[in-house]
Amino acid sequence: MPTSAYNKFDDFSEQLIRGVHDFDANTFKVALTNSAPVATNTVLADITQIASGGGYTTGGQTTTISISVSTLTTTVSGTEVQWTGSGGGMATFRYAVLYNDSSTSPADALIAWFDYGGSGVTLAAGETFTLKFNNASPGTIFTLA
Repeated sequence: MPTSAYNKFDDFSEQLIRGVHDFDANTFKVALTNSAPVATNTVLADITQIASGGGYTTGGQTTTISISVSTLTTTVSGTEVQWTGSGGGMATFRYAVLYNDSSTSPADALIAWFDYGGSGVTLAAGETFTLKFNNASPGTIFTLA
């Protein structure tokens, strides 16, 4: 399933400049929610994640970040993350939220979210959902030029 457009949280730019995000050393995760994120959200605690269980663990899945530079443009990419429904299935979600699990001030700083639209995604036991940034793995999360 393709991802929607990258939606940056307002605070990400400031936290990037302040050195909160170290894309070479920090751990970055994707959490799932069925409640629309707001651009002014700043930390994971502002997000109402889906219930843990049925194939989802609170806090989400880790993506491995890579950085490349070409012709004065820096690209930050992430590997795909995947969930598989189990038991009675996973709770419905519509949004995937990328955050920095290593940041402490602020704790779990938000970066961006992706909207899967419609009535959301529901996984029955055995069904799999794969998030690929920009439909690739690793896929581009954002670029700076």
